[in-house]
Amino acid sequence: MSRGQIAAAVRAGALHRVARGVYCEGPHPSLVDRLRALFLVLPAGTAVAFHTAAELFGFGAVRHPLIHVCVPAGPCLPDIRGVRTHQVVLPFGGPVDVSGLPCVPPERAAIDLARVCTRPDALAVLDAALRSGACTRAALAEEVRRHEGLRGVRQAREVLAMADPRARTRPESHLRLIVADAGLPAPEPQLRVPGAGPSDEYTLALGWPDRRTGAEHDPWAHATPIERRAERERDNWLAARGWNVRRFSEPDIVGRPGYVADIMRAALA
Repeated sequence: MSRGQIAAAVRAGALHRVARGVYCEGPHPSLVDRLRALFLVLPAGTAVAFHTAAELFGFGAVRHPLIHVCVPAGPCLPDIRGVRTHQVVLPFGGPVDVSGLPCVPPERAAIDLARVCTRPDALAVLDAALRSGACTRAALAEEVRRHEGLRGVRQAREVLAMADPRARTRPESHLRLIVADAGLPAPEPQLRVPGAGPSDEYTLALGWPDRRTGAEHDPWAHATPIERRAERERDNWLAARGWNVRRFSEPDIVGRPGYVADIMRAALA
């Protein structure tokens, strides 16, 4: 194909430009297809890492617009638009094959992220890594030990002690961290509240069964009318059984943790 034919195919959506001189078929290639294309121009020894590896392993709780790879330590780093390249400081052994792509091991990706993300996101990543089954707590603990002395390892060690595979979403992990930082009693994630019949029960994101109190992330901004109706029914069902549930929006959880802590402290009292 000539340059003009390639440009026309991109405009028509038949090709997608991944990097200079590298294209995929179709207007919206998958992450795996884009990575396979990039590996045509990446140096030998490159492995998918950080956010991108976490997504491939099934615990991409924290997304990033760039593709992240790591390369062996050396004088030259590939400069490719849309790709963030990390030099390997700590060797990780042989790469793991995921859909034909070389990746750092899942526990390495998880701890790398837990070191460099914010504390709330570090907990969300480790919760998701355990929930996905890609990592065990023992493997994560061993990886933390291997990172001893590197920046952010203290944070990774701290949040690993709190990580729980029962957390289902990133805001739920953030909410649990706010509760812990406020010194409040530890809740039970995904607490089931049974009713009269075997199928008559609801689940709370965080629950304190001895105090009949719960906390929820409220996704109403993105909920459909059917989902909102189901949430109202659940709240009424729980209130009728003596449960005191507090709901918080994502802006509250992210931007007003002190407010969230004060509301839960009053509810638990």
